[in-house]
Amino acid sequence: MPAQLVTPSSTNIHISSPAPSTITLVVNGTLSDASPDSLSFAELEGKEPKEQLEILEALIVKENRIKDGAENLLNMRLDDILREKVVSELKTASIRIKAIMDRKAVIETALRKHNRRRGEHEHELDERGDDFRTALRNAQDCISSLISLKSEYSDPSNLDKELVKVMTKLVGILQRNLRVRYELTISEIAQSVIFALADQRTKECRAIAYRVLRHSLVDPESVKKLKEQEIDWYMIRSLHRDNKFAVEKEQVIKLIRSIVGVGTVSNGGPGSVLLSEPVLRAFIAVAEQADDPFRFICIQTLAELVILDTDLVDRAGGIRFLLHAAGEGPVEITPLLASTFLYIIDSPRTRAYLRVGTDLEIVLTAVTDAYGKGPDHAERMKSYTRVIQVMLRTWSGLMYFCMEEMGAVRSLVDTLRLPSLETREVVLNMFFEIFNIKSPEWYQTFIAGKRLTTYHRDGLKPPEPEPPERNVQTLKLTDQYIALLILVFTNVGLLEALISIMEEVPTGSVLSRKATLLVGEILQMSNRVLPLSVAARIQALPSIFAMASNYDDGQQRLVGASTLSALDSFNRNRTRLEPGVVKTSSRLRANSVDDAVRRGQRQVEQAKLKLGMQMDDKTFQSSLLETQVMLTKDHAKWNFDTLQEIIEGPLLHPKRMDEAIKGARFIRRLMTFFHPFSHRFSDMHRIKVNLRWVRLGCSLLTTLLAGQDGIRYLSSEDPFMSQIVKCFAQLDPFNSQAAPDSDPMFSKRRIAETLTYGYLEMLGTLSKHKEGIEILENYKIFTAFYHLSDLKSRDDLIKGIIENLDYSTDGHPRIVLSKALTSSHKRIQLHATQHLGELIRNSPAANSWTLRLLLTQLYDPSVEVRKLAVDYLEEACEAKDILEMVVEMRPVMDHLGEMGNSLLLKFMSTPTGFRYLYDAGYIDREMDMWFEEHNIYYVVQVEVFLSQVFSSNEEEEHTLGFEGTVPPHFYGEMAKTELGCQVLQEKGHFGDFAQFIRQHGHESEDTELIMKLKSVLWAVGNIGATEGGLFFLEEEEIIPAVLSIANKSLIPSVRGTCFFVLGLISTTSQGAEILDDYNWEATLTPMGMPTGLCIPVDVGEFLSLPSWKQHVPDVTSTQLIPPTSEPELEALTAIQKLANTVIANAASRSLARRMKPRPEYRSVFTSPAMLYRVFHTISTSRYRLPVRRYIMDLFNIELDEEVVAAMVEASKKFKANPLHPPPKTDLNRRLSMFGNLGRRTSVSDDEDDDEMNEDSSPVLPKREEPAFALRPVHRIAGFESSAMGREPG
Repeated sequence: MPAQLVTPSSTNIHISSPAPSTITLVVNGTLSDASPDSLSFAELEGKEPKEQLEILEALIVKENRIKDGAENLLNMRLDDILREKVVSELKTASIRIKAIMDRKAVIETALRKHNRRRGEHEHELDERGDDFRTALRNAQDCISSLISLKSEYSDPSNLDKELVKVMTKLVGILQRNLRVRYELTISEIAQSVIFALADQRTKECRAIAYRVLRHSLVDPESVKKLKEQEIDWYMIRSLHRDNKFAVEKEQVIKLIRSIVGVGTVSNGGPGSVLLSEPVLRAFIAVAEQADDPFRFICIQTLAELVILDTDLVDRAGGIRFLLHAAGEGPVEITPLLASTFLYIIDSPRTRAYLRVGTDLEIVLTAVTDAYGKGPDHAERMKSYTRVIQVMLRTWSGLMYFCMEEMGAVRSLVDTLRLPSLETREVVLNMFFEIFNIKSPEWYQTFIAGKRLTTYHRDGLKPPEPEPPERNVQTLKLTDQYIALLILVFTNVGLLEALISIMEEVPTGSVLSRKATLLVGEILQMSNRVLPLSVAARIQALPSIFAMASNYDDGQQRLVGASTLSALDSFNRNRTRLEPGVVKTSSRLRANSVDDAVRRGQRQVEQAKLKLGMQMDDKTFQSSLLETQVMLTKDHAKWNFDTLQEIIEGPLLHPKRMDEAIKGARFIRRLMTFFHPFSHRFSDMHRIKVNLRWVRLGCSLLTTLLAGQDGIRYLSSEDPFMSQIVKCFAQLDPFNSQAAPDSDPMFSKRRIAETLTYGYLEMLGTLSKHKEGIEILENYKIFTAFYHLSDLKSRDDLIKGIIENLDYSTDGHPRIVLSKALTSSHKRIQLHATQHLGELIRNSPAANSWTLRLLLTQLYDPSVEVRKLAVDYLEEACEAKDILEMVVEMRPVMDHLGEMGNSLLLKFMSTPTGFRYLYDAGYIDREMDMWFEEHNIYYVVQVEVFLSQVFSSNEEEEHTLGFEGTVPPHFYGEMAKTELGCQVLQEKGHFGDFAQFIRQHGHESEDTELIMKLKSVLWAVGNIGATEGGLFFLEEEEIIPAVLSIANKSLIPSVRGTCFFVLGLISTTSQGAEILDDYNWEATLTPMGMPTGLCIPVDVGEFLSLPSWKQHVPDVTSTQLIPPTSEPELEALTAIQKLANTVIANAASRSLARRMKPRPEYRSVFTSPAMLYRVFHTISTSRYRLPVRRYIMDLFNIELDEEVVAAMVEASKKFKANPLHPPPKTDLNRRLSMFGNLGRRTSVSDDEDDDEMNEDSSPVLPKREEPAFALRPVHRIAGFESSAMGREPG
C-alpha cells in the first residue's frame, strides 16, 4: 500500500489503498462502503500518527466487544429474523475489525518508513554535511552555547568537557560547510572561544579552540580581524609550553601556518604576512630548540615565510637562524633552506638582506672547514656536497659564489690542497657530479690501476650500444651550462689543484688515479663544449709538461710522465670502451674505425663460400659423414660447426643440394630433427646454448630456398610445413576439425620454455623470400595468422609473429601487421605500434606504407596508442625526406590537442607543411595563443626541466617532453620557411618583442614582467636560430640589447636566459660571427660548423653581480616608559640580561635567589602590567625557548581574559611617545650584572640574604651593596633607608 510522508514534521499521513470487501480508504481519512454501516475515520484527521494508533486501538477494543456479544447471542435461541440481524452485525464487526487492523498496519508501515528515511537522511547529512541553512543555524547555536557556558561557569569540573564537545561540533560544521565560514564573523567566533584559551582550561580545550579559529579563517580580512582579538598573547604562551602540551602546540603551529597561507597580502609588490613579530619570535624559538618535536615543521614554515615576507622574518631574526640552520642544522633540512636562499638571491630586493662573503657561504664551511674534524665528519660533508652541487647548478648560486673575485668558488677548489684523504676524495666526487660526469663500469678498472686493454679479459662485457638518438651532434642545454662551469673552475685553478694531488699523493694510488681521471674528463668535455681557443688553453697543461721535462727533480719527472701516460691511455681506450651510438642510417662510413675488421670478415666469408662451392664429391661425402647426422639421431653428438659450414657453403650449389636430398638423404634426416611432432628440436630447453639450433634452422630454410630442388622438397616432399599447419590448427578457434590437445605445440609454456618459438623465426625467414611467401600461401599459414590475431590470451604468440615476419614486399605480412594494429586488444595494438615504429626507425629509406599505417594509429580510440604513434612519428620526422612525405599525406591532427603540438611544429618547418597548416587556419590561431600565453608556458617547461635535471638523482625519470635539447618553439619553427617569415613580418610580433626587451630589459621588481621578459627572450632566440629569422634581429638591432641584459641585469635567472638565447643565436654561422664581434665566442665542430654553444670571453663580467649594501629593516619604535619602582626595574633588568648568554647565569641566580623569594618582589611577579613588560621584552629580543619558559614560570599569573585586558591597558599606558623620550634614570644601573662579586656564592650566603630581607627595620649602613656596578650609587644625606626604594628626584 503506497504511503507518502509530506514533510519530516508533518502530522498527517495520507493513505489511499483498497481495503478488503467493499471498504475503501480515502485520502482525506474517510472509509466508503456500499453498505449502510460504512466505517468512518474522520476522527483521525489532523492527529499525530501515534494518536491515530491510540484511537484505532480503542476502536478495535469496541468492535471486538460487539463481535463477542454477537457470538454470544448466536448461542441462544433466536427467531430467524433476529438471528439474521445478529449474523449481519457479526459480519459487520468482523469487517470493521479487519479495516481498522489494515488502517493500523498502514499507519505503522508509514511510520516505520518515515523513521527509516529520517535516519538515512541524518546519516547522509553526517556524511556530506548539512544544508547551508541548517549548518549555519547549528553553527550559530554552537556559538551561543559557548557564550552561555562562559557566563554560567557553574561547574568548573565539567566545563572543559562541555567546551570540547561544543567546539568539536563547531569544527565539524566549519569543515563540512565552507560557505558557513564566510557567513560567520571571525570576531564573533573568537569572542566565543577566547576564554577557552585561558591557562585554567585543559590542553585539549585550548587545542580545539585553536582549531576553531583556524577553520574560521577565509581571507586576509578575517586574519586582520583575528589579530584585533588580542590572541597573540595566548599563542605565545602556548608556544612556550613543553612537550607535554604537544597537542596544543600542534594546533597553534597549524593556526600560524593557516595565517601564513590565508593572510598573505600582495599587491603586485613584495608580500606582507599578517603575523605579528612577537608571535614570530616565539615561533623561531621553537624552531631553534633542537629537541622540540615540531622543529622541522617550524623551519619549513620559516622557509616559506622568508619567501613571502622577507622583511618580517628579518626583523624577527629569522634569517640569521635559517642561515645557521643551513650551515649547522640537520642535513635533512639543508636542501630546502638552500633552495630558499637561492630564490632570495634571484631578486635584488630580497638578496639585500644577506651579507656577501659571510652569510650563504656558511653552507660551504662543512667542506672548507672539514680539516681536522675526523672521519665522522665525512658523512655530513657528503650531504653538504650534494647541496653545494645543487647551488652551483643554478644561476643564483653560481653568480653569488662568483662574487668578490670568485672567492667562494676558489675556496672550494682549495680544499683539494688540504692534506686530508677523506676531504679530497669527497670533493673529487663532488666535482664529478657538478660536471655531470657519468661513471661507466670501466672507470673502476682504471682507478684500480689495471691496464684498460685487459678490461674484457676479466669477464666483463663491453657495454651495449646506446639507443638511437635523433641527432648525434646536437648538444643540450645542460652542455652549455656545464661548459660555463668548466670555464669558471679552470679559471680558479681546478686543474692546478688536481695536479697538486698527483704530486703529493703516491703515484698509482686510488686518489691520484681518480684525480687523473677527472683531468681527462675535463679535457674531453672542454674539447667538445668549449670554443677552440679556450679549450686549447685548458688542454695545454703546462704544469704537467713542465714536471715531465724536469730532469733536475726525478720525483716530479716521474709524476708528470705517469700522468701523461695515464691520460694517453685514458684517451686511447675511451673510444673503444665507451658505448657506441647506433646510427639511424644503415650506411656505414668508409673511414670508420672498425672498417678494417668488417672488410676482413667479409673476405673470410667469401673465401669460405668459394671453397665450399668448389668442394669435390669425396670431400663433400666425408663432410656429410663428419656431421654425424647420417649416423645418429642424437643431436648432441652432431658436429655443429661442420654442419653449419655445409649448410651455408656446399649445399648452396644445386648439385650438392640434389645429392643431399636424393642420394644421401642428409636433408631428410636433418629436417626430421626440426619437425614439430618429432619432439626433438621442439622439446629442447630455451637456454642460451641451444639458441644456435634456431639459427641453424633458419640457415637451412634459406639454403633450401636458394634452389629449385630445395623449394620442391620443402613445399611438397617434406612434412615440415604440414606439421606447422597442424600445430597452428590446435589453437585456431575457427577450425572445428582440429582435435583438442591438452598441451598444444604453441602453448604459452612451450613458447616461453622451449625452442618452439624458433618456428616463428623460421616462418619469418620464409617470408623474406618470394618462394617462401608462395609456400606460406599454399599451406594457408597467413589464414592461421589472421585467426590467431583474434585470440585475446595469446599476446606472446601474436607478438612473435609480428616481430619475425618480413615486410619488405607488399602482401600478406603487411596485412597481418595492419590487423594487429587495429586489434581490439590494447596490448597487441601497443606492441604492433611499437614494432611499426621500430621498422620506420631502422629503415634506410622512407616507406610510404609504414608511414600511412602509423598515421592511421593517430586516430585510434586509445590515448596510449595515439601517444605512442605521435612519439614515433615525431622521431621519424627528424629526417627531412620522411617529414616531406608525411606532410604530403596531409593528416588531420586537431583531435590530438596538446599531444600533437610538437608534431605540428615540425610540419611548420617545411614550406609544404607550413602552407598546409596556414590554409587550415592553424597558424593564425596558434600564433595568437603563443603570443598571449604559450610563450610563458615554454619558459616554465624549460626552467622546470633544467631544475629537475640538475637537482634530481640519476634514478629519477624526467617526464617532460624533450630530452635536454632546446624544445621546438612556434616562432622558431615559423622562421624556418620563407612564408613563415613573411607572416611574422605582417603580424608585427617581432617588433613588439623588440620593444618589450628595450622597455623592460632591466626590470628587477615585477615578477610578471620578468617572466614575460624571459618568454620574449626565448622567442627572439628561437627566431634568431634560423637563417631567415636572423634578419629580424639585425633589422631591430636587438642583439646588443640582449647582450646588455646578459651583462647588467640584476636578476641572475634573466642573465641565464640570455646565456641560452645567445647560444641559440650562435647556431647559424652568421649569428656566430655577429656574437664574435661582441666578445662572445661560439663552439665549432671540426668542420667549422657552429654547435649552438656560446661562451663569453670575459666570463667574470657575465657572472659578477653588482655588490649591495645590506638592508637594515625599519624597526618601529616600541619603547616603553620605564618602571618607577626599584623592584620592578631590577627584575626587568635581570630578565633583559637573560638574553645575553655571558651573564645569563648570574641574572638567573639573581632572579631565583634574590628576588623571587623576597616579599617586596612578590607584587612584581603577580602584576599583569609587569607581565606585559616581560612579554614586550622577550618579543623584541632573542630569547631561547628554555629561557622563555623560565621567565614565564617566574610569574604566578594565569593568563585569561582579565589578565589580557590588563595587559592591553598596560600597553597603552606604558607606550612611550617617540617624540618625547622618557627621562633617563640611574635605577637601571644599580643592579650588578655579575651579582655579589667578592663573595663566594653558597647556600649560607643565600640564607644570610634571606635573613637580611626578613629584618623588619633594616639599617642603611648594614645593607650590602653590590661589589661592582656600572656607576656609583648615589645616596642623599638626611634620608632614611626607606627612601631607597623611591626614584631619586
